[in-house]
Amino acid sequence: MHIVLGNDHAAVELKRHVAAHLAELGHTVTDLGTNSAESTDYPIYGAAAARKVVAGEADLGIVICGSGAGISMSANKVPGARCVLASEPYTAKMGRAHNNANLLAMGARVIGPDLATMIVDVFLTTPWEGGERHSRRVGEIAALDERQPIPEPPA
Repeated sequence: MHIVLGNDHAAVELKRHVAAHLAELGHTVTDLGTNSAESTDYPIYGAAAARKVVAGEADLGIVICGSGAGISMSANKVPGARCVLASEPYTAKMGRAHNNANLLAMGARVIGPDLATMIVDVFLTTPWEGGERHSRRVGEIAALDERQPIPEPPA
């Protein structure tokens, strides 16, 4: 599988750990950086990784910043990106199974290397369940990208 990585300065070490783990598993890894502890802007890296995934240049993406929040928001601004922010394996699993997440975001200041490895493994091995209910909801997410109306909640 081809996996693209993007990170800010707060996540250089965790990104290196994740990249090494992915390589050990036999995956092709494209590292978009950053590789420096010098302060940088996470939106650049979150969007770059998401663009590669949406364009079909990578199968999945993993983005990491200090909390995971900012870089996940940035990735999700790219139409077609469905980035799940996970601090534990269950959320990564449900993001793949129910939401067909194509990117995973993590917070380097929130989790350590061992937990990151568990989250990544679950994310990569959990299949999309599909089916009418989940497909409909993923379609509604895509409609938001296209600025199409989705139903209002029932009163």
